[in-house]
Amino acid sequence: MTDASLISGYANPPFEGVREAFARNFAEDLELGAGFSVFIDGAAAVDLRGGYADRAQQTPWSDETIAGIFSSGKAALALLVAREVSEGRIGYDKPVAAYWPEFAASGKETISVAEVMSHQAGLCGIAGEMAPETWLDWNAICRRIESEAPLWPPGSANGYSPQLFGFIVGEILRRTTGRRVLEILRDDFAEARGLDIFCGLGAPEIARAAYMKKPPSAPDLGKINRFKEIAFLKPWSAPARVSHEDWMAAEIPASNMHASAPALAAIVHPFANHGLAVDGRKILSPGAIEEALAERIAGDDLVLPFRLSWCAGLMRNINGHLGPSPTALGHAGFGGSCAMLDPANRLSAAYVMNRMSPHLVGDPRAVRLLDAVYEAL
Repeated sequence: MTDASLISGYANPPFEGVREAFARNFAEDLELGAGFSVFIDGAAAVDLRGGYADRAQQTPWSDETIAGIFSSGKAALALLVAREVSEGRIGYDKPVAAYWPEFAASGKETISVAEVMSHQAGLCGIAGEMAPETWLDWNAICRRIESEAPLWPPGSANGYSPQLFGFIVGEILRRTTGRRVLEILRDDFAEARGLDIFCGLGAPEIARAAYMKKPPSAPDLGKINRFKEIAFLKPWSAPARVSHEDWMAAEIPASNMHASAPALAAIVHPFANHGLAVDGRKILSPGAIEEALAERIAGDDLVLPFRLSWCAGLMRNINGHLGPSPTALGHAGFGGSCAMLDPANRLSAAYVMNRMSPHLVGDPRAVRLLDAVYEAL
């Protein structure tokens, strides 16, 4: 159990109940270390942190701590694409091949950016055998993606893509901006705006990264089918095991970002705040927001064991996985993290932690915190 004195930060009135909910997660021994942040109308309302960043429980979680956020990073990727849509460099309904011509091979010529981002492109993973080390080589995995054929007719169903999503979106961004995801996050957000969100860590960031305690059991994928096997269960479904430092340094956008809670809540805030970032800059156009948040497909997911409603890189909150608001959207990360935004309340929030749970989405610790936010509104 974590001493209450190791919980720091603030929950501005009327959000005192959020601090109480945060403390309960520790009191019930559900946490090792964690952070939770909320922005409303461009202003910080909650920024809490507590517990320990290290395995030995000697280093308190601080405002310098960053944690692995796994698929919650897909929400940040959604923002990066929406920003380029605002600038007219990317169109959601245009074929991926318009930006990446080689992608058109093997029957993928008509797959749109939106179909990739809403997990209906038939590309939930690599079907044929592949060396797991390939995930660590950007050019090699892109060549492999080019040769892949869709596993189901694009547009006919949604099937979650744990890893390919990030490489396809990342390559579209690289082809249109000339920069990798690593560089965009570093240059435009970490360095220019002071947001601690990264995809591929250097030595200074690795020193700040929390130890991630693995979950006690594997997630429940429901009844196994071919698509779930390809996405999660093949020997090559995930990157090869490498050293801790090499893993954190790798650029794997869909599953290997690191962030603080304030940075994750801040980067998605423009979706909720009429395109305005927390520093007041306009970075998204109304049209890009409308397109980004429009439902693209809904149905029983072929990979995740849920009925899901997908926008361009974000889930609509049809299952209460992102708190009580039906107007919320966002993305969860394996182990418990989440990024949430709610345009109806001009609100964004993020939860990061280092004691991972088996939950794929809707971790009860995060839901408790989000429930407390809405109780105070």
